[in-house]
Amino acid sequence: MSEDTPAFTAIDPAGFEFGIVTASYNKTLCDALQSRVCEVLNFTGVPKEVIMERVPGAHELPAALKLMLEGRTFHCLIALGVVIKGSTSHHHLVAESAGHAIQSLVIDRGVPIINGIVVTDDLRSAEERITGSLDRGKEFAQSALHMAQLYEKWTKI
Repeated sequence: MSEDTPAFTAIDPAGFEFGIVTASYNKTLCDALQSRVCEVLNFTGVPKEVIMERVPGAHELPAALKLMLEGRTFHCLIALGVVIKGSTSHHHLVAESAGHAIQSLVIDRGVPIINGIVVTDDLRSAEERITGSLDRGKEFAQSALHMAQLYEKWTKI
């Protein structure tokens, strides 16, 4: 994951509908990530609506996203999770399969979904990206705002 951060212009979240699905593994870090996303989405205004759901782990994120897309219209969805390497390479499988499934939903449904799964080799790196100087939650929220604006510009909802 790059340490470079994109430059974003401010976008008022008022009028947009967002959905956030957050994994429960690595709960403290996932909670912090979700909190940082919500802070940005509510910073300049109040979004029309933010629907939040929890799932067991990152592997279950795509299923919840699909259910949400079947139930209503969103300007953008955000999938949040933290996958940290253990003693096996299982973390690669989880992150890669979830990422592919999320991208498939984006293409199939035509709705932006921010892949906010933080994947690291150790706890320290995860903390740096979530509660440290690399505020990925802020970046995920800003990306969602920009994609919601783009979605609204180019679709009829």
